[in-house]
Amino acid sequence: MGALLHVVVKEFLQLRYDRKMIPVMILAPLVQIVGLGYAANLDVHDVPLLLVDQDRTAQSRGLADRFTGSGYFQLAGTAFDAGEIEYWLRHDRAKVALVIAAGYGEATLRGGRPRVQVIADGTDSNSAVVGLGYASRIVAAAGVDMVAERVQRSGRRLAQGRIELVPRVWYNPDLRSRWFFVPAVVALVLILITMMLPSMAIVREKEIGTLEQISVTPLRPWQLMVGKLVPFAVIGILNTWVLTAISRLLFGVPMRGSIVLLTVLTLLYLLNTLSLGLFVSTVVNTQQQAMMFSAFVLMVPMIYLSGLIFPIENMPAGLQYVTYVIPTRYYGNVVRGIFLKGSGIEVLWRDALALAAIGLGVLTLASLRFRKSLD
Repeated sequence: MGALLHVVVKEFLQLRYDRKMIPVMILAPLVQIVGLGYAANLDVHDVPLLLVDQDRTAQSRGLADRFTGSGYFQLAGTAFDAGEIEYWLRHDRAKVALVIAAGYGEATLRGGRPRVQVIADGTDSNSAVVGLGYASRIVAAAGVDMVAERVQRSGRRLAQGRIELVPRVWYNPDLRSRWFFVPAVVALVLILITMMLPSMAIVREKEIGTLEQISVTPLRPWQLMVGKLVPFAVIGILNTWVLTAISRLLFGVPMRGSIVLLTVLTLLYLLNTLSLGLFVSTVVNTQQQAMMFSAFVLMVPMIYLSGLIFPIENMPAGLQYVTYVIPTRYYGNVVRGIFLKGSGIEVLWRDALALAAIGLGVLTLASLRFRKSLD
């Protein structure tokens, strides 16, 4: 253990004097969590709206006021002819067009069926879907108020036995997309810190020849391997705590679970990323190769197939099976479960077991290759 401690101290000292590595380990996570935290936001507000009011009555103006007063839409312009809609959408002057057909006011007063159409720009599918959802809610609310007003004027009572739907959203009641993405950024940052950087650090010693010098010392291969990985594990845990504090204080993401449980399960995740970094260092010869291999062969699949961004349920069946060997899939469940749901180990034990199994498998493979490269 004394020899192992000397290797760990040596690695910390080497990182301390590496002026290029320190900004990447400390400043890069802060920049990523702040930048991605603000940028990764799918909430839609102030959607530019084109109003095509072909009725021009008090009732049609009331419906238009509901749209502009909701906070979801911002009036970009008005038109009378529906043929102008294409010009507004094509030139990005509006994203949604509200068409109120002639006779809307008369239909609302006489109990007819008012005609309203919403046209959205589908080039931005997310904004289109969200905008159409907002529009549907506004029109539905207007319809309910219209029926209630008509019943009140007629003096009749509403029919009994109606079904009333009362929706509620748990864990993220305001459906803030930032609460969904910010915990995922923690997992993405740890990939950079604890997979790419260790592989580059070990390969750098290959390039300058110090790894061969260390290999002829009385150090055992496992001592050298563990000693090189422990500093990055410590840095990874410190970054997890810092990013958790920023997520809570700056972005308001709730931390409903245990920080101790998050730390323990993060260690299991680091077992995977550090082992992958060690494995990369055994199959490449230069730092550039290590960076390219880590980024394109490992990081991209781990991000896209983890469920952090795209739902796994929407992927083809073949890719869904591939995701079972992606450690980020399980760690994504961990961070979102602990942050948003307050989940405990009784809920997350399957993810913890998967992280431990995959991590031990990758560590065994990386250790065998690392020992062989030393020999």
